[in-house]
Amino acid sequence: MGIGQERPSNFLVVPEAYQALDQFKYEVASELGIQTPQNGYWGTMTSRDCGAVGGHITRKLVKLGEQQLMGGSSSSSSTF
Repeated sequence: MGIGQERPSNFLVVPEAYQALDQFKYEVASELGIQTPQNGYWGTMTSRDCGAVGGHITRKLVKLGEQQLMGGSSSSSSTF
């Protein structure tokens, strides 16, 4: 990247993680009872639903990170 160019806010540090994070998004939506778009386009979803999914993903990832820092194992059945 050149001077003055910034990377997008949704840039993944590990690009290989994209598919796993996408699957995780659908798992969380299912846990919350949110019907996911069949065509993969989330633009027609309400902000409330998308925010709920994002918030739960963040909470789960923070919990996983905290457990790893403390040397514990994840109690979640998910890959995250």
